[in-house]
Amino acid sequence: MAPKRVLTLWNDDGVNEADTSVLRKKSTELQTPLGKEEQAEIQALIDSFTSRDDASGLAAPQIGINKRIIIFRTKTDGDKKKKLTPDDYDVLVNPRITQARGEKVTAAEGCLSCPDIQIDVSRFPEIKVRALNERGEKISKRYLDYTARVVQHEVDHLDGTLIVDHEGTLYYPKSKQALIDKLFKQ
Repeated sequence: MAPKRVLTLWNDDGVNEADTSVLRKKSTELQTPLGKEEQAEIQALIDSFTSRDDASGLAAPQIGINKRIIIFRTKTDGDKKKKLTPDDYDVLVNPRITQARGEKVTAAEGCLSCPDIQIDVSRFPEIKVRALNERGEKISKRYLDYTARVVQHEVDHLDGTLIVDHEGTLYYPKSKQALIDKLFKQ
């Protein structure tokens, strides 16, 4: 299946209304057991993610599928140019964060759906998640530090929340000043 385009809140011309309406919608759970349609949606997300070398994670709404599916790298080291294998990422279907531990840590986050910017976001350093894997089997996993941050970021997408909804400091290239003024200074 061909990788799908990642939806963005804006481009150089301004707000992408059609993309924004999809990104802002709360996603629905996949029906279980997983049927052909659900498997196709999961595969579309896997194909779209593994075709990129610039993403730590991707949520189904980012490719226009308003279902509760996320995918993310589980290995933060290594060569980003090499083809990802199933050992390099996790797919979570209908993920639910069941536990969050530790004092929140603030760090700059970027997002494919919010191009050219980063925002400081506070996240828990340890989480526990219950979900289904891509085969529809129940799983429970614990994620730490950077991977925990990525999972929380992707789960936010499933609820229509993006990094621009967080209160942190906004970072952007000076060359984008006019666009940022148009988007954020209203």
